Amino acid sequence: INEGVDQTRGWFFTLHAIATMVFDSVAFKNVISTGLVLDAKGNKMSKHVGNVVNPFEMIDKYGADAVRFYMMTNSEPWDNLKFDANGVDEVRRKFFGTLYNTYSFFSLYANVDGFDYSQPDVPLAERPEIDRWILSGLHTLIKRVDREMQNYDPTRAGRLIDAFVNDDLSNWYVRLNRKRFWGKEMSSDKLSAYQTLYTCLETVARLMAPFAPFYADQLYLDLTKATGRGGECSVHLAKYPEADESFIDLDLEARMSMAQKITSMVLALRRKVNIKVRQPLQAIMIPAVDDEQKNHIEAVKELIKNEVNVKELRFVEGSGVLVKKVKCNFRTMGKKFGKLMKGIANAMGELSQDEISALQTAGSINVSVDGQDVTVEAADVEIISEDIPGWLVSNEGNLTVALEVELNDELRNEGMARELINRIQNIRKDNGFEITDRINVVITPDASVEAALQGYAEYIKTQVLADSVELAVNDGVEAAVDELNINIKVTKA
Repeated sequence: INEGVDQTRGWFFTLHAIATMVFDSVAFKNVISTGLVLDAKGNKMSKHVGNVVNPFEMIDKYGADAVRFYMMTNSEPWDNLKFDANGVDEVRRKFFGTLYNTYSFFSLYANVDGFDYSQPDVPLAERPEIDRWILSGLHTLIKRVDREMQNYDPTRAGRLIDAFVNDDLSNWYVRLNRKRFWGKEMSSDKLSAYQTLYTCLETVARLMAPFAPFYADQLYLDLTKATGRGGECSVHLAKYPEADESFIDLDLEARMSMAQKITSMVLALRRKVNIKVRQPLQAIMIPAVDDEQKNHIEAVKELIKNEVNVKELRFVEGSGVLVKKVKCNFRTMGKKFGKLMKGIANAMGELSQDEISALQTAGSINVSVDGQDVTVEAADVEIISEDIPGWLVSNEGNLTVALEVELNDELRNEGMARELINRIQNIRKDNGFEITDRINVVITPDASVEAALQGYAEYIKTQVLADSVELAVNDGVEAAVDELNINIKVTKA
């Protein structure tokens, strides 16, 4: 009984710490009340059942901030919470781990270059578009987090911070800009990258302070002690971020969001047929639903092509190439339309390709069923596209992407060249070679390797700093390239 009481008391204090999060820093009077903590299956925790989870064990194992952030973002505070230790671990890895890795990347290069933010800010107009985009997203994030906090909804606010760190800052901005931190000289472009990433990290630390007080404080102090900015001895004494409208460019955010969405869809199609990103493909085909969508995609076309490794991005007019079908959601539409549902389903199945395109563009369509005019919303149906020979098709909302997956000899040879570069670079690293070391490469003779070298020998040598690349029997490192097993010998020139 005492053990059960102790664990119940533990959850009470854990919930109380969340419930007393202050939203009005002046009045100090607004708190949030929490619901019950249930087990992962939604059952009430009971010592008799054996599903009680000791909160202090969770805190010891995953950290207080991980437990706190999970509980605040998993469900609305006033609702009951299904507590799952695996969910806490996922938060620890995906949010806190990602943020730590982002900071580690920044600090590694900042220490090498002696970046201390002593230089004047690079003017916003002079920063590359990718910097202006992430700063716009940062200030949009500040606005949205502030709105949710004012509405006493920390769950949505925490999820916004999580999405920004994972999707925008780490998986997009840092990944696309790694090479900007590698240069020897502190150019204006490199300085802009440092200042932009620092600003994002420091602002995120302040934004997340109510959600993860210990982690946020450490991150904030690690940043500000190195630069002398801020001057506060704790993030909890710093001013909460305020959005600056001059940084926000919604059109730029929309364009980059389109690039992220298309990239994600194409990479998913690659995974579907097990084609690696290193293997170049010929084309993406997109039937734009309107001029605005087309202009947004056109503006980020080169970025998309580089990210998914395709040669072309083409727009197709009308619906001639891609065949679309409409699938009704009977669960939601049945409640809305009742006995008319069967007739509506038949009418939706008979829509022409132009009518389906109009539904995607307008967001709704009017049909006549049993003498009644009915409006069907795009949100109530699923618009799917049929794969065409040599292509895979994906749909997401009003966006359709077709990926050409057939390979010709030229694409195969380039793909082989890229695979060889990857294996050679790994061998360089394993052998402890310096970045500037010139090398000689010997590869086991094979018809596919020989074909790749005929067209891409100079490209391979440039990428790996090789003076020569030869085909000969050797006792080098065994490497698997697709279904081919070869030896690659790398020596210093």
